[in-house]
Amino acid sequence: MELARRARSAESEIAPVTDFLGQMEVLARMPGAVDLTFGNPHEMPLPGLVAALAAQVQPRSETWFAYKTSEEPARTAVATGLSAELGTAFEPQDVAMTQGAFGAISLALHLLTDPADEVIVPVPGWFCYSPMLRSAALTPVPVPLDADSFDLDLDAIAAAVTPRTRIIVVNSPANPTGRVYSHDQLTALARLADDASGRIGRRIWILSDEPYRRIRFAGVPFTSPATVYPWTLIDYSYGKILLAPGQRLGYLALSPLMPAETRAELRAALTPLQLSIGWGFPDAVMQYAAPALEEVGIDLVELEAKRDLVHGALSEAGFTLTRPDGTFYLWGEAPDGDGDAFAARLANDQVYVMPGRLFERPGHFRISLTATMDSLQRALPFLITSA
Repeated sequence: MELARRARSAESEIAPVTDFLGQMEVLARMPGAVDLTFGNPHEMPLPGLVAALAAQVQPRSETWFAYKTSEEPARTAVATGLSAELGTAFEPQDVAMTQGAFGAISLALHLLTDPADEVIVPVPGWFCYSPMLRSAALTPVPVPLDADSFDLDLDAIAAAVTPRTRIIVVNSPANPTGRVYSHDQLTALARLADDASGRIGRRIWILSDEPYRRIRFAGVPFTSPATVYPWTLIDYSYGKILLAPGQRLGYLALSPLMPAETRAELRAALTPLQLSIGWGFPDAVMQYAAPALEEVGIDLVELEAKRDLVHGALSEAGFTLTRPDGTFYLWGEAPDGDGDAFAARLANDQVYVMPGRLFERPGHFRISLTATMDSLQRALPFLITSA
């Protein structure tokens, strides 16, 4: 038994997802299949993405493809964009460019945690939180969201805090529910985290997981915990707004509200840690393209039309669904409370959805709206009759 305990633990934790992914890699390629599982593209890449990458492929110097850390033009573009979006003055030194949100989360864990620390994660929530924590010798502490609204359950979070708590993960807009948490909720969470930090005698941090921040529907405002709680780190991925998850570009950003001494300490540690954990920087071309990619994104009007089509049709058919504020997912209760059985019935008609079991909610299912409008319209009759 040569496999490390933490590797075995992570493998076990992620096994349902890897098994499902393996099945879908075969099934989704079959003629006529309608794949509504993962948030993958179903159409050709965005022209703006292709143009931004093509503009940077031709070398300008001998060092064009040399080793890169966090390139200053990319950091400046991110800081400028964050400042405009969130209304708080980020500086380039607050930003570490990473290989997507995965890289940013890994960097945050290395910055802030020691083995056996506890990290509070939301349920239902992204299925990679716990495996990432296990692989880092950390302890995930799953805390349910509100059972009806899927808002933050502050009482449940408070009850989950122990002397070993180090991070609370907040995902807004949230995968899989599409909820965007209000300013009032996040302000209350900030008070809770500050009070609990004083009680246990160590700082509790918030990791604000924001890869869907720019995918919100009309009129939905956004508050980042980084603007209400100084001890916050933001992780972000361009893969969602560009609908290009295979092009790994993201960042970790420090809240500018952070006390100056703490901010300086973390800033100084970013590059050394990225070196030590395996050169955790994006490729050169992706960093060169970052300033242009700040201006590129999927068609949110079309995405909202898809949401309204599917949500409206399924609601009319009697399904109970969360109407998402953002993301490109629909989250619903499975007929008869059995997400696996519902997904299996749909699979017989080559329509594939993600069972809620992968999010620790076996009575639910998730639909990805990244499929084409035509595919969604073809899937609707099967979704309705499979109820």
